[in-house]
Amino acid sequence: MLNRRSLDPEQRTLYGANLQPPAGYVFDAAVATTFSLDFETALAVPVSLALFAAENRDDILSHPLALLEGAERIAGRLVVFTDAGHIQASARPHSRLCSLLERIIVEVAAPQGGAFHPKMWALRFTPLQPEDPARLRLLILSRNLTRDRSWDIAATLDGVITRQPKAVNRPVADFLRQLPDLATVGVPDGTKTLVDDLAEDMRRAEWSLSEPFQSVSFAVNGLGGKPWRPEPCVRLGVVSPFCDDQTLSMLAGLASAEKPIFIGRSDELAQVPGTTLDGFARVAVLDEMAATEDGEEEDAAALQGLHAKAFIAERGWDTAITVGSGNATRPALLTGSNVEIFTTLTGKRSRVGSVEEILGDKGFGRLTRPFVRDETGAADAAQRAAEARLDQARREICRSGLTLRCERGEHAADGAPVWRVWLIPSKPLPLTGLGALRVWPITRGEGHARDVLEPLRQGQPADLGAMPLVDLTRFLACHLTDETEDVSILFSTGLKMEGLPAERHAAILRWVIDSKDAFFRYLRLLLSELGDPFAAALAAQDGSGQGVWRAASDDAPILEEMVRAFCRGGDQLRAIERLIARLETGDGDDTDPIPAEFRALWNTFRIALATQDAAHAE
Repeated sequence: MLNRRSLDPEQRTLYGANLQPPAGYVFDAAVATTFSLDFETALAVPVSLALFAAENRDDILSHPLALLEGAERIAGRLVVFTDAGHIQASARPHSRLCSLLERIIVEVAAPQGGAFHPKMWALRFTPLQPEDPARLRLLILSRNLTRDRSWDIAATLDGVITRQPKAVNRPVADFLRQLPDLATVGVPDGTKTLVDDLAEDMRRAEWSLSEPFQSVSFAVNGLGGKPWRPEPCVRLGVVSPFCDDQTLSMLAGLASAEKPIFIGRSDELAQVPGTTLDGFARVAVLDEMAATEDGEEEDAAALQGLHAKAFIAERGWDTAITVGSGNATRPALLTGSNVEIFTTLTGKRSRVGSVEEILGDKGFGRLTRPFVRDETGAADAAQRAAEARLDQARREICRSGLTLRCERGEHAADGAPVWRVWLIPSKPLPLTGLGALRVWPITRGEGHARDVLEPLRQGQPADLGAMPLVDLTRFLACHLTDETEDVSILFSTGLKMEGLPAERHAAILRWVIDSKDAFFRYLRLLLSELGDPFAAALAAQDGSGQGVWRAASDDAPILEEMVRAFCRGGDQLRAIERLIARLETGDGDDTDPIPAEFRALWNTFRIALATQDAAHAE
């Protein structure tokens, strides 16, 4: 929750910590929105939600079994909506487990032609004790679902579900309900039901506001109606990495007592006329020393600097802090073409703080320095034009109805079956200004790229090559190069895939569970109880050579775990039964992934489960 020290750089929270359930609760369902995402971060989220927390993303990514089980447990209970064409891609092959995200990630487009830009999580948690109520959490953030390490801000609201709808929650509930209709390629089965259920719960949420705030409100831009923007006030402070002349002129005229404060980025402020910036009492940028921790190495793959968005307004005796996704730009605040979400928390100025206290030298302002116009060279006009052409081509690719077709091909040299994939346009695509368009399945890497520019311009299918079953994915990496300038972009998008073999999912399971040790460690994950993150984390560790009937770091036999699971009702054993059925799905590989010594034991439990089910049926 925001408080008087919310913009104090000493008060920070890890992204994943905001997703953890309260004590005595477990994750039940969630809907998230983000402008951009990367596959690895998205793949780590189900583990953090359903199994165990970790200090950082890389800790989770080091456990493929946990990634697999996290995706399995979360299937049908999590959906992430992201702007079409803004999934990050890499030249290297992504993990084959990323294909499991096809059931979670939904690409959408803003209905008024701008960007789909909101960053939000709506989560529901169920209690371990049946007499306790379900709980809700709403996160309104400025951070995307990426490995971004910029300075960001988030508002966290916790609450319970009441009987009566609350008028204050209507913008959030309406926003959630409209999300499936914005999809560019359709949504996974059950998505509409999941979203509608969470929207109804959010509509009836009663939020617990922590001190010093007394009220909360929400706003959504870009889905119809008048867009939200800051209202006239006594004093105003704005934090926004992106800005433009017209929007800054509007903001400069809102404060009646004194000129506003603005904190932004040098490259953006360099594009704004000096006469506009003269309308602000102070124009500052994040000091370079604040971009990384003291002694911390910069990560070239992660964004640095300022990314937070906040509008701080003094009105009468109150201070209102608005946080969310919207920058101080025309698409976000003036035209409303971007889809954005905001929350405003209001309290007495004597307790929340003034604009100067929050953004001044004793607050966030101590990380800033005055903006100097000539320190950053203005972007080359030709380069900006090329970037605009590439962005238009990106939109054309993501919204043109491209499909993938999968056909079984000849066997590979080792006798394993392969599948050939074709990229099919529904009509010729102009793709004006492109010099090259290279695509490849994200599981294959740039070494398998094909140039598809001319076939798509002619409206003809493009052959993407043959690949093993486990590499089939509807996520394509796309590398676009401008025709005249040395400018390119790399992104991923998910397309509708026809002919995807039903056994592809089983092939991914068999690829991960590739040894006796992996099989039994995965059983331990399946047998770990809800609400016991320590047991789940322990089961995900590498084997320690204690034998296939032992845990990785525990002496308790698997047999005892299975007996306890049977006594608790057998749900975890039924998960094992589903796993075995999937592993036995054939794909031309005659090897048996299930250890022989386990089969005899499993037959005993299978008979016991059948007897238990029959007794319940009677």
